[in-house]
Amino acid sequence: MVGGDGRQLAGSLTSWLGALAFSGEDADRVTELLVEAVLAWGTANGWRVYRKARSVLPLPPPYADRHSWVDVGIGRPGGPPVVVEIDQSDRRRTLEKLQAEAAAGRVALWVRWGAGRFAEPPEPVLLVPFPVSAATGPGGKLFSAPVQQRSAPVHSGADLGQATQDDLFGA
Repeated sequence: MVGGDGRQLAGSLTSWLGALAFSGEDADRVTELLVEAVLAWGTANGWRVYRKARSVLPLPPPYADRHSWVDVGIGRPGGPPVVVEIDQSDRRRTLEKLQAEAAAGRVALWVRWGAGRFAEPPEPVLLVPFPVSAATGPGGKLFSAPVQQRSAPVHSGADLGQATQDDLFGA
């Protein structure tokens, strides 16, 4: 079960990321910009922020003696820690990691970015969507935000109320 604090944090981070703007960036740079924005959000709230914080989830074999890392860890006085993962794809391992973090008492936020729709993860993981537009550039896919809303195309304005359609398949 996700508490109101987690939903409030997800909403606050979503609003903060709404101010992020860039154009023509590759996937690695978009992820880095989002990490920097999450760190700035935590700092602006007066919290301790950590890039690449150690996760409670160990790595799978043969590296089970080592631990995974979360993209951002945040320590808050008077509240549980917050962990943030930032991904373009819907990675099962990320979901498992965030579920383990939530089970350990942390607020688990998943910043998902991309040009498509984002499926809601199961609770207690909270989605922070960050839509971008994508275009193919000289070096591959390039991404921009915010997504520009395109207006509906202009129609001819002809009155088709009394129009007839010729039989396209007749003899």
